[in-house]
Parts: sequence; structure tokens; C-alpha cells
Amino acid sequence: MAGWRVEGRYMETCNCTYLCPCISSNLTARPTEGDCKVAIAMQIDKGAKDGVKLDGLAFIVVMHAPTAMADGNITVGLIVDDRATDEQAGAIGAIATGAAGGPMAALGPLVGRIAGVERRPIRFEAQGLTRSVKAGDLVDQACEGVAGPARAGEPIYLENTCHPVNSTIALAKATRSSMHAFGIDWDDASGARNGHFAPFAWAG
Repeated sequence: MAGWRVEGRYMETCNCTYLCPCISSNLTARPTEGDCKVAIAMQIDKGAKDGVKLDGLAFIVVMHAPTAMADGNITVGLIVDDRATDEQAGAIGAIATGAAGGPMAALGPLVGRIAGVERRPIRFEAQGLTRSVKAGDLVDQACEGVAGPARAGEPIYLENTCHPVNSTIALAKATRSSMHAFGIDWDDASGARNGHFAPFAWAG
């Protein structure tokens, strides 16, 4: 399918100790805890699919990989902004799962199970190097970018990565990370876990 474009802001936290080995190994390294639990949150600032406007809506892709992500058998669940109409939710679902093509389609062969879709109010906040997202009782996460020395107020970036959201992502540490969705459970507030954020622009 073609005829869509979305752009906005993304952030994530995962259960790996900073720095997560997935990106630096092109998804082949074993996660630091043996498995991977991650919530990838997307705030659409502007976008549409097949004439359906998606401006201002958000979604979160929650994933669990039992070993290295490249080994596959990943469980995926989707949380959609409860402000979305059924038509908008369908458009977001097609984009987020890769059914409509685009960056997420590359993960398709690695997915073993689609765990379902939930609707929750999603609140995405960004200030300076801090990012946070809350989705009802399912996800509550925040991270702070690791400041780089060259440009004041900017984080260190990883470039030319395999990340589906953006090939350039900021390094961050999770300040809180809570996921209780689709049978994927994780809670941590140690400040030692991994995070990333970046702008994104997807099309299909």
C-alpha cells in the first residue's frame, strides 16, 4: 500500500542496561538481561494516510524478544491514542505494524506474534533533553539524553544505525520505565537502563 506520510517525535526505553547492545550489533547481540522488553512511543505531529489525517495522535509499539532481536519470535502489541477514530486507528495500525509498508515492514519477518491492540490516552512530553510518555495504566516511561561535549544542550547521537524509526538516534538513560501490556511486564527506576529519542519522518 502507498499514499501515506507521518512525521513527529519518538522516544523509547528498554530493559537493557545502558548502553543497549542491540543497535551497535545490528540486533544480533544478546540483550543485557537475556531478553528485550521495549516500548517505542511515537507522537505524530503531522501526517495522513489515504486522506485520513493523523495530526496530533500518538501510538506505542510494545515488543518482547526472548533472545537477540535478530533471532525473531518477537511479540508485538500496539497501543493507540484513544482520541483516534476507528478510521484513524486503522490507519495507525497499518503503519505501526508495517502492513502499509514503510520502515516497520522490515521487522515483519522477525515478528512471531501480534498480541493485540489497546486504546489508551497517550501523553507525550518533551523538554530539553528529557522525554516522557504515559499511556494510561500500560506504559509510563521517561528518559534523559546523555549530553555531548561539542554542542551545548544537545545529546550524543548514534548515526547510520539499523533502527526503524530513524537511522540517527540520541543516546539517553531511562529515568523511569514501566510496561504492563500484552503480557510484557517491566518496572525500573534505577537510572541505569537504556533509552533513545529522535525526530522521525516515515512514508509508504
